[in-house]
Amino acid sequence: QVQLVESGGGLVQAGGSLRLSCAASGLTFSSYSMGWFRRAPGKEREFVARISRSGGTTYYADSVKGRFTISRDNAKTTVYLQRNSLKPEDTAVYYCAASLSISTSASMYSYWGQGTQVTVSS
Repeated sequence: QVQLVESGGGLVQAGGSLRLSCAASGLTFSSYSMGWFRRAPGKEREFVARISRSGGTTYYADSVKGRFTISRDNAKTTVYLQRNSLKPEDTAVYYCAASLSISTSASMYSYWGQGTQVTVSS
């Protein structure tokens, strides 16, 4: 049974930093590219960042480029999202997901975590 479990969410002030983690189990982690998505209140789910199987290639949404960093540790089967210079508009539920493809489209991701809430106060 595949499980993706996010952690690290919470309340942070604007300008602050927070690191999200996503621990994976039940799959061959190094065979999957990993992505982070988010859903803000009243909005559609949107792509945030993705990382290749080896971790050598990353890609970000324009809205987070330069502020967020995605990384992974295949030995620990964990993917991270370091978020700096947080803004109130970063408030959302953040989801990690696993894909056998390299894509920014949510439809290409086979497995999803339950999400973790991040609230950025102004």
